[in-house]
Amino acid sequence: MAAWKEVDTIKEANPFELIGRDWMLVTAKKQNQINTMTASWGGLGVMWGKNVAYVVIRPQRYTKEFVDGAEAFSLTFFEEAFKQKLSYLGTVSGREEDKIQKSGLTVAMHEQIPYFDEGKLVLFCKKLYAQPMGEAYFLDKQSQQQWYPQKDYHTLYIAEIIHILQKQ
Repeated sequence: MAAWKEVDTIKEANPFELIGRDWMLVTAKKQNQINTMTASWGGLGVMWGKNVAYVVIRPQRYTKEFVDGAEAFSLTFFEEAFKQKLSYLGTVSGREEDKIQKSGLTVAMHEQIPYFDEGKLVLFCKKLYAQPMGEAYFLDKQSQQQWYPQKDYHTLYIAEIIHILQKQ
């Protein structure tokens, strides 16, 4: 196991780079199973007086079942060297194979929430809100047409960041 330290805030990290460029694994546990998916859309901020993460998941993603069935999930961020593994985890479904085992990454647990030991930063998130996105709510019709030609709109999750672990 790597040396982790619980911290109160994310220091020296740009959320635009963490999410949009470095990517993250969204990981949740349902019963005795764990599933994960790579994500490059989302955000960090403050809502209802709490530090939160915003995550969006399409309905066909297997990981959505796990996030929906869990009270909490993790967001694990990695160094650039893991980009190929993250790409694999984002393109293969956990319905089809044990993609976590095949990736070679190590699942660890923090207060019954799964994450990956190879990461550099982990946000543990307790769900506060979930809402399906819909065509009628898009003010920018070009984005709606570009990103949702199949009308497979994401569900938006807002989750309180309850713990942060940073690699030492």
